[in-house]
Amino acid sequence: MDVLSVATLVTWINRAADVYEREKAYLTELDAPIGDSDHGENMARGFLAVKAKLADQSFPDAAAVFKTAAMTLLSTVGGASGPLYSTFFLSAAVKATGKADLTLADWTACLEAALAGIVQRGKAALGDKTMIDALSPAADALKQAAGKPLAEALALSAAAAETGMKATIPLVAHKGRASYLGDRSVGHQDPGATSTYYLLKALADVAAA
Repeated sequence: MDVLSVATLVTWINRAADVYEREKAYLTELDAPIGDSDHGENMARGFLAVKAKLADQSFPDAAAVFKTAAMTLLSTVGGASGPLYSTFFLSAAVKATGKADLTLADWTACLEAALAGIVQRGKAALGDKTMIDALSPAADALKQAAGKPLAEALALSAAAAETGMKATIPLVAHKGRASYLGDRSVGHQDPGATSTYYLLKALADVAAA
């Protein structure tokens, strides 16, 4: 696979929806000590709604897929996750406009735009114990993988997200509901970083299939 086609992107989001449905209890378990215990349910509900929406129509370009995902997530996912994941896809859409296929360079631009959009909206930085801790290293790894086969680059990006996700465990939360706990947030893996890893891992898995 040299490019991410519109069909591949739909398959990716469908795969992510299935992963969130399967892992919603685990995400809730992660969220319970430091959040509102609703992250798993919110992500599963939102992405299953996107999956249903994507099945109803065809798309002229990658941006149309991303915009459909964004607007559906905004209306179906509660808490901070809805606006943040909506921002992820809306920001990516800007870089995907008019493109039926995304090259590695295209997807790198999309992911960097998604990261910038979420940073701007959520005001979080690397090390704040948020989804940025998975997304930022994933974007960096993708940029460093320029010139590699697409599937390999996506696997490296997902692996970097996983490392970033695990690195949230010893951190003190500085943003979101978990920040109210101060030092008591230490020792818990961030659920937002975990759901971000799942999203990028789903893309790597689809590309590798």
